[in-house]
Amino acid sequence: MRPMLPIALRADGRPAVVVGGGGVAHRKVEALLAAGFAVRLVAAAVEPELRARLHALAHRVDERPYCGRDDLAGARLVVAATSDRTVNQRVVEDARALGILVCDAADPERGDFTMAAVHRVGELTVAVDSGGAAPALAKRLAREIGERFGDEYARAAGALGHARRYARAIENPRERAAVLRALAAEPIHELAAMNPSDAEHAVDAAVERLRKPLPAPRTAQLVCASRASALAMTQTRSIAARLAQHGLATTILNVTTTGDRTLDRPIAASGVNVFVKELEVALRERRADYAVHSCKDLPSDLAGDMRIAAISARADARDVFCSERFATLEELPSGAVVGTSSRRREGALRALRPDLCYRAIRGNVDTRLRKLREGEYDAIVLAAAGLERLRLRATHCVPFALDTLVPAAAQGALAVETRADDAWLADEIARAVEHRDSAWCVLAERAALRALRLGCDAPVGVHAQLAGNRMTIVAAYYGTPGARRERTATVASAPDAEALGSALGAALASVIPAPERARHGFAVLPRTQTRPSRIAAALRAAGVDVAELHAGDAPDCIARLPDALLFPSSGAVRVAAGYLARLRDAAHRPVVIAMGARSGAAAQAAGFTPDAVAADASTEAFVRLVREHLPQ
Repeated sequence: MRPMLPIALRADGRPAVVVGGGGVAHRKVEALLAAGFAVRLVAAAVEPELRARLHALAHRVDERPYCGRDDLAGARLVVAATSDRTVNQRVVEDARALGILVCDAADPERGDFTMAAVHRVGELTVAVDSGGAAPALAKRLAREIGERFGDEYARAAGALGHARRYARAIENPRERAAVLRALAAEPIHELAAMNPSDAEHAVDAAVERLRKPLPAPRTAQLVCASRASALAMTQTRSIAARLAQHGLATTILNVTTTGDRTLDRPIAASGVNVFVKELEVALRERRADYAVHSCKDLPSDLAGDMRIAAISARADARDVFCSERFATLEELPSGAVVGTSSRRREGALRALRPDLCYRAIRGNVDTRLRKLREGEYDAIVLAAAGLERLRLRATHCVPFALDTLVPAAAQGALAVETRADDAWLADEIARAVEHRDSAWCVLAERAALRALRLGCDAPVGVHAQLAGNRMTIVAAYYGTPGARRERTATVASAPDAEALGSALGAALASVIPAPERARHGFAVLPRTQTRPSRIAAALRAAGVDVAELHAGDAPDCIARLPDALLFPSSGAVRVAAGYLARLRDAAHRPVVIAMGARSGAAAQAAGFTPDAVAADASTEAFVRLVREHLPQ
């Protein structure tokens, strides 16, 4: 296939000739009419519907065989669309002799151009072209694009068009280009809501921001660490756009996290902070200046050398029932398969529909929706915020009420993380991104999680809402048995919000049965290797909250003090040297458990005499020993 040059051609009523009167010719005529051409049709036999269409629009129809070059005279474009390849070839040769661009609908290689499948919405035109190799696929892609990019994008394009016309008054071309780039990066729903006056104000505000002097010691170009998934990139670009409006440009460093690599097992079996750890490493190594996270992925306690610089305005925090065949959860037949990777969602849904089959599902949002379309699941549950940001949906999408399925803590909010010592950058990010009400709600929810101390995969939902200065926060435990608590109070500051969250978490913890709480002790497991740990997975399956510590990790990378230190090898003791020094400085002495005599001797030499040593160097024996000695 020869390389093609996509162009956008303005028709403006110019003449185009189509030779042929069947179904293919009809489709080509419709495309040309939609683009604004004056169409002339030449064909011995014309479909009645096509004839009526052209006559109604006062376009010319010559119902006779193609006669030669005279039929093409004055045309800007020619389309050969008969069922006779010989006639088509003659049309192509005649058009070229007259210097007219020609398309052969039956043989794309023979013509000068192909006609793309097009989706038009307002002033926005999106064309998909396969060079004639796969027109059905091009049509499918255009249709799917149309489903995703609707009227909201047309309104956004209109607002940007008005902004561009207004921005022509800016004398400095570089400044004008920077303003338009910054506006184009704004969230689509905000652009779509702009009237012409709003668009002009947005241009003026962007100019003012760009003309402000940059305070030292600001870097000329920031680097953001981000996962490479479509959702992560959409979220990262939204934050980068905010910073650009404040004069801070960003390049993006794509990082593959443990959660992205381990798609063959549940998230809880992959480790803790599986979508966060590698992004923080990029910050520590100064390969990046900030990272953007789905806030619900962040641990409730950050490492001491990290900080949350800002919380963005929260999107829809609810969970959404998605299905291709069934309109609601209630309509699912008994035994239907529901996909979710969350114990919280599964616990809540089991209480509503214990007769359904719940199966783990991994992958990005678009991957999960594809699995749903392909029939692997009868329904899945996704976060509304992710669907909204990606403009994706299933045939049936029904949000769960907040009192039916309490969202995960911080669900729907984005967190921007920086190094703790980058105070100037954190301040700049907060000015550009921070949304006070959302931030206070998220702080309250994260404080409730810390008070519960149930582990990163506990089936817990926490959600706060702020109305004026009154905050209402709800927490639900979807274990067996379930429990729920709610509190409302006046808050006047971030510490007030955290205090309310802590009180709610303590209240919920008090009614969770002791066996349920006891099975979630917190242990640190030093690792000499980076591959997935069978020991860690077995401990998590036994209900232990495990943080893995690798060579090169900062001594304060795990902020929460552990109930237990676990040494599966003497090498693990060496890996943990810096961390052990931090525990000594904090005068904290957890339970110490070693696997084998050599591990025990190494731990003792490091000043952490084991409380128990597993004589049998098997994973099963080690896990059993940990469960026996972990504080209850």
